[in-house]
Amino acid sequence: MAYHSNHMSRTRRAALLSLTAPLLASATQQFPDPRQQPHGPPELNKPDQDSKLPNGKSQKDAIAKQNHEAALKDASDLVQAAKSLEEELKGAGNYVVPVSSVKRTEEIEKLARRIRGRLKA
Repeated sequence: MAYHSNHMSRTRRAALLSLTAPLLASATQQFPDPRQQPHGPPELNKPDQDSKLPNGKSQKDAIAKQNHEAALKDASDLVQAAKSLEEELKGAGNYVVPVSSVKRTEEIEKLARRIRGRLKA
């Protein structure tokens, strides 16, 4: 029995279409059109809106002020730690490194990282 080539290509197309149609339908559900408005309630916490504290001040301003004060305090602690490290190294003498100086450098690194984190945020 001979196959008709035209009939064979139609069945292949039909089989291919029946296999790909569900995939295309699920893809359109998974990736909705960005031009369409989303359904449901509006967003309650929009990032561009600034909430107010009970005293009427901006919450973002209060957080920024608090971060600034903390960074200033950490910076003064950093300066004190660096000065005490310098004094320890001067008093230790040549070719001697006290263990407390190594701990002091770790403290300095920790303060510097904390300040950097606050400034980046």
